Amino acid sequence: MESSSPSVPFPLLQGPVETAYRACTIPYRFPSDNPRKATPVEIQWIDLFLNSVPSFKQRAENDPTVPDAPAKAEKFAQRYTAMLEEMKKDPESHGGPPDCILLCRLRELVLRELGFRDIFKKVKDEENAKAMSLFEGVVQRNDEIEDDGKRVENLVRGILAGNIFDLGSAQLAEVFAKDGMSFLASCQNLVSRPWVIDDLDAFVSKWTKKSWEKAVIFVDNSGADIILGILPFARELLRRGTKVVLAANDMPSINDVTYPELVEIINKLKGADGKLAGVDTSDLIVANSGNDLPVIDLSSVSPELAFMANDADLVVLEGMVKHPEVAQFLGGRLYDCVFKFNEA
Repeated sequence: MESSSPSVPFPLLQGPVETAYRACTIPYRFPSDNPRKATPVEIQWIDLFLNSVPSFKQRAENDPTVPDAPAKAEKFAQRYTAMLEEMKKDPESHGGPPDCILLCRLRELVLRELGFRDIFKKVKDEENAKAMSLFEGVVQRNDEIEDDGKRVENLVRGILAGNIFDLGSAQLAEVFAKDGMSFLASCQNLVSRPWVIDDLDAFVSKWTKKSWEKAVIFVDNSGADIILGILPFARELLRRGTKVVLAANDMPSINDVTYPELVEIINKLKGADGKLAGVDTSDLIVANSGNDLPVIDLSSVSPELAFMANDADLVVLEGMVKHPEVAQFLGGRLYDCVFKFNEA
């Protein structure tokens, strides 16, 4: 479903959105902080975005859809770097004080102003093709696990392993450029449990006793994440009789999968019988989330998604700890896993 209307709050948020919900959970500043002076946490996050500029510039230089891409990529690097440095001196500049959403939005604005619409398109297409060739094997391995609880644990590990393919992290972008990423190795090399937030046992226990009516899953990255992580999990939910809504970005941002790309991926993965590795997909809907950033703000989703999510009884957001700053905030390890299960 395509989105073109103004955004609305996600209907399952509790309490008044203005006061009860914050998209950015890290406290960048407190009311007692000087509004004209950047806080240590703000500076830390501005530096994180500064460190990612070279990898974004490199992707932009090689964008075949933009005439004179190398010169424009240089302009992007200069403009965005200047904005970030200005925010260090005056946190109220450029719509600040800064948080993760504003820093992402400014980066996208500069890229789009210079004509860059999707600088990760090539790597997304390559990773999607690779992951699609592995999809049947991953699903088959999951199907061979007879124990319900063990199978769902394996599916969850697949989501977390797939989510490592995130080129918004400077360290991961570097690793990926050198070696690529193996989904199977990522599965085997997940940090050991207990994870920094680990409600997996409670979720598995609920999973073995209950079927949900409708699940909304906010998807994230292209490649292994969506194809080898999320889709096998969604397929298992469908197999258990749950309606599944996959909410994907409206516009390209980093290597996140977009709504049109996800529709195409699912169509390619379906067999001649219209099934997803033997599972009926009539209860599977792909929705445009209305989002155009690599972070999710539930105070602002498309009306179509809000309508479809209204009667959902399971909502899944995926991600993991890919920045030292987040690890430090949570008291965990880099590439630690967060599995938080809140029962409504």
